[in-house]
Amino acid sequence: MSEPVSTMHLYLLVACDRLDEKQEKKLKRNLPDLQAALQAYADANEGVTLINECESEGCEDWHLGISQPVKKKAQLKLPVNLFNDLARQYNIDCEVGAIENERFDPVSYFGKNEGQGDAFLIGEYLGL
Repeated sequence: MSEPVSTMHLYLLVACDRLDEKQEKKLKRNLPDLQAALQAYADANEGVTLINECESEGCEDWHLGISQPVKKKAQLKLPVNLFNDLARQYNIDCEVGAIENERFDPVSYFGKNEGQGDAFLIGEYLGL
């Protein structure tokens, strides 16, 4: 008899820290489009929650992305592809990890500077 598969809460965020001035300006300019794309994804996919904490003046304090429950690697394909597309379109990097006890635990970065995200490898890092 196999063990029950537990659900993990995955998060993917736009990497908003360690940006230079030019990158910050571009991120602020693209913020409404990024928020709209993430909201559309959240609306279209059951269990997905928008993370949209972009009130502060400085981008380094922002949390912009999604969280969603996952049980297996195959469920990573859609969100990773979404963030790969956003990275190409808006020249951003992304952070991915697990949420445990309301704490964000990053396992990988990908995007413009870090290279394309791989759902299978990210699944391995998450222990799925």
